[in-house]
Amino acid sequence: MVLTELETVILCGGQGTRLREETEFKPKPMVEIGGKPILWHIMKHYSHFGVRRFILCLGYKGHIIRDYFLSYHLQGKDLTVDCKTGAVRSLSNGVEDDWEIVLADTGEDTLTGTRIQKVLKYLKGERFFATYGDGVADVDLHRLMRCHTANSRQATVTAVHPSSRFGELSIAEGMVQAFNEKPQVSDGWINGGYFVFERRAFDGLDPSKNAPLETGVLEQLADRHQLSVYQHDGFWQCMDTYREMQLLNGLWQEGKAAWKVWEPWRLTA
Repeated sequence: MVLTELETVILCGGQGTRLREETEFKPKPMVEIGGKPILWHIMKHYSHFGVRRFILCLGYKGHIIRDYFLSYHLQGKDLTVDCKTGAVRSLSNGVEDDWEIVLADTGEDTLTGTRIQKVLKYLKGERFFATYGDGVADVDLHRLMRCHTANSRQATVTAVHPSSRFGELSIAEGMVQAFNEKPQVSDGWINGGYFVFERRAFDGLDPSKNAPLETGVLEQLADRHQLSVYQHDGFWQCMDTYREMQLLNGLWQEGKAAWKVWEPWRLTA
């Protein structure tokens, strides 16, 4: 399938309580990496593969995301403002992203499964991508889609190896032979987001209940053998804590932002 025909639903409504240093004032998708919201990084990744239409499920402090995109076309431009009439005239070229964005207020306390269910009415097709608004990766969306199509299930979840929160010591004969600051966990897979859904995957979700995506949708799909998996061995990192925010900003500043597939940097050792 041509990915330009698909849309991406992004979950942007959580409170991000473990990143309270930042999320007290803004929703977590607006926390910045390299001067841009992590939400922007996620959207740039999808648009690199041809996706142009996004449905953002807003909730906690959603007005900040709304205001950001309402003025998005003016960012980076020199402007003339007529203070009497309020007219704004651009004097230079600005952003080039040709995105169409649905800003959907899905409720401050709504859980993730119900958030997606609420925006199904805005989708144009029967198949769509979905992801969380707080993690970045270098997932190859073409491979993900081929996996989903080959398995003919109602949904596909991308599985990733998480990074350990602790440094790993390689020990031999009472001496440390090697130290790895933040190694990738070698065994075990977790839900890394980056989903593909068929619209009918949400048919069994009771619209009168507030349901999380994981237990309200994914578990039921798995029970019915309708949830396939795409195993991603590349880069993946969520941003749940202040330390993880610092990690991602450090990677960006050092030219090691592996998720920047839209304009690959020369990664250094």
